Amino acid sequence: MQYHFDGFTPGDPRVRPEAQGAGERPTEVDVLIVGCGPAGLTLAAQLSAFPDIVTRIAERKPGPLEMGQADGIACRSMEMFQAFGFATRVMEEAYWVNETVFWAPGEGGAGLRRTDRIDDVAADLSEMPHTILSQARVHDFYLDIMRKSPRRLTPDYGFHLTGLTRTDAPDYPVTATFEAPDSATETIRAKYVVGCDGARSTVRGSLGLTLKGDAARQLWGVMDILAVTDFPDIRLKAAIRSAHSGSLLIIPREGGAMVRMYVELDELHETERAADRNVTADMLIGKAQAILTPFTLDVRDVAWCSAYEIGQRVCDSFDDLGTEPRDARTPRIFIAGDACHTHSPKAGQGMNVSMADTFNLGWKLAAVLRGQAVPELLHTYSGERRAKAQELIEFDRDMARLFSSRSSDPDASARFQQYFQKHGRYTAGVEARYDPSMIVQAGHQPLATGLPIGMRFHSAPVIRLADAKPMQLGHAMPADGRWRLVAFAPRGDTGAPGGAIARLCHALDTAPDSPLRRYTPDGADIDAVIDLRAVFQPHHRDMDLAALPRLLTPPKGRFGLTDYEKTFCPDLKIGPQIFDRRGIDRESGALIVVRPDQFTAAILPLEDIPGLTAFFARFMLPQH
Repeated sequence: MQYHFDGFTPGDPRVRPEAQGAGERPTEVDVLIVGCGPAGLTLAAQLSAFPDIVTRIAERKPGPLEMGQADGIACRSMEMFQAFGFATRVMEEAYWVNETVFWAPGEGGAGLRRTDRIDDVAADLSEMPHTILSQARVHDFYLDIMRKSPRRLTPDYGFHLTGLTRTDAPDYPVTATFEAPDSATETIRAKYVVGCDGARSTVRGSLGLTLKGDAARQLWGVMDILAVTDFPDIRLKAAIRSAHSGSLLIIPREGGAMVRMYVELDELHETERAADRNVTADMLIGKAQAILTPFTLDVRDVAWCSAYEIGQRVCDSFDDLGTEPRDARTPRIFIAGDACHTHSPKAGQGMNVSMADTFNLGWKLAAVLRGQAVPELLHTYSGERRAKAQELIEFDRDMARLFSSRSSDPDASARFQQYFQKHGRYTAGVEARYDPSMIVQAGHQPLATGLPIGMRFHSAPVIRLADAKPMQLGHAMPADGRWRLVAFAPRGDTGAPGGAIARLCHALDTAPDSPLRRYTPDGADIDAVIDLRAVFQPHHRDMDLAALPRLLTPPKGRFGLTDYEKTFCPDLKIGPQIFDRRGIDRESGALIVVRPDQFTAAILPLEDIPGLTAFFARFMLPQH
């Protein structure tokens, strides 16, 4: 965290200076968010960081969520939380899913036996753990960010959306009508509206879009319980398949005592819905006890329980342009999260994919609203995120089918276990890959084989040169809407004049069409839009900070203070080093272009300034 560049300010550095109009609730806004679930709050937290973007977020419920339902937090989401600044708080409170165990019918179908015990997160998959924490606490952390942001943003609770129309008026082309808590009607005009209002989305309905897909007719129950049991793996994530009583998934919860159980129930008839079965806690307990036999389960308290039917559904489009040719039209209304894709909860992807939706959308809205990027950038949201949702639907369908397969056949259990292990990267959230587009450019992959283009920038340990701080390189990329250029130096380069990094910095600092100069507003810090970082190969004690190019120690803020946090070296105490972990060509180095949502957008040779210029020229707007 960096602060004091504009002068010393005492107190909590997370409380940002107040923007003009902070805390107000205008009826004309840049972005209107409908829904205070994980998708809506991720977007609101991101947009609230920009003093010049006016946002409102409305929620039909009377107040904040008190008890969550989607509580699994994938490694990729933890990386995102680090970018927002609250990953440490989550790790302190959460249950860490370190290992997963598999149980199957014993010999001849009698009893249960543990068939395997594996690491839940493979080595070097992520620097972050897979965690379990109440969705309500995740909401709390986002709300805290919003309150402390320059906009001092807080939700409008008790606001029920009753109408939404696009008029294409020049300034505020979308009009939303709400029924407020006092039964009064409030009309809000917006440049953009984002529907994060769940599976029964009013925003989606206003667009004439529907969730398409099939229900598997399989009924499941879920309960959070406090219990006494002799089942030995009650504090491990456990996938249990019995011979005749169905399947059970155990997810330990935070706090050291509570566990969540997903309990397989009977199939629904053709016209039945989950609510028709009137599933009770006693029914779920009895079923769980049968599956766990011969182990005992004495439930002392049920904190929450529910029932659901498995279904996988997705919308044809995630914005108001639908599937018709887009031409020069600009989307103005978007949907995210459960409003555009639904699936079973057992793979733990719902909240994670929903947050990823709006992390993808937020920086794009900010760039267009601030005049940094062309409106066509917004077309990439529906294309990128719908493809990921469709992949999730297909994965979830296979996972649900294998988990619900009733058989004492050892091969059936082995197939489920193999599928689970094979798709560990997917469930960790790190397997998402975006296709080439205006913001994803293929080419030069051999320069950095471990940073696949279109996938999230995979962090690794480094030492920050100026203060010798051991850290993760990815943690130098907060969720602030900026692009990153990460320059990996070739062998022997120390940043001294004449070297590849010095030449790169000179070109970026002086060339008339340099992206850093072309897209940085007059009077702003040189890294206000595109942030350059460098990683060198020598030991940090063999480097000379004073010899670095000016772009790696630039003046910042109103006092022109030096930024010392742009240069890194490998952490030689931890092997293998970052160059080897991420397959960086040690002889030529590489220039990695990283999007504001931390996805690798392009890889270029260090000397390819024309290629870098051409990449940004496809969607960025000159600032002077």
